[in-house]
Amino acid sequence: MHETGIAEAGIRAALTEMERHGASRILSVTLRIGALAAVDPEAMRFAFEVACGGTPAEGAGLEIENVPAEAWCRYCGIAFTPESVSFFKCPQCGEYSGELRRGREIELARLEMDS
Repeated sequence: MHETGIAEAGIRAALTEMERHGASRILSVTLRIGALAAVDPEAMRFAFEVACGGTPAEGAGLEIENVPAEAWCRYCGIAFTPESVSFFKCPQCGEYSGELRRGREIELARLEMDS
């Protein structure tokens, strides 16, 4: 369950930002997670709750922003949502693309803190 490692890294980053801004508590965390990042939202919520325990983030809410996959066709120059997670075939010209522009990210997007 790699969600545990993601949750722990997210909490570490959030606590660093909390200290940098002189806040005392983290109220909520928003993670931006790509459709191809292989993260199960329910497992992520559970791992987040466990990772927050005993920290200034204990009891914090978790919001997950889903980022759809987006590939780019170098032949016809369009961005498109791939139909498959393995092959990115352009719906306009039918060529295969290896360029994925979005969909694998896992980012700390927002924090709500209490001073």
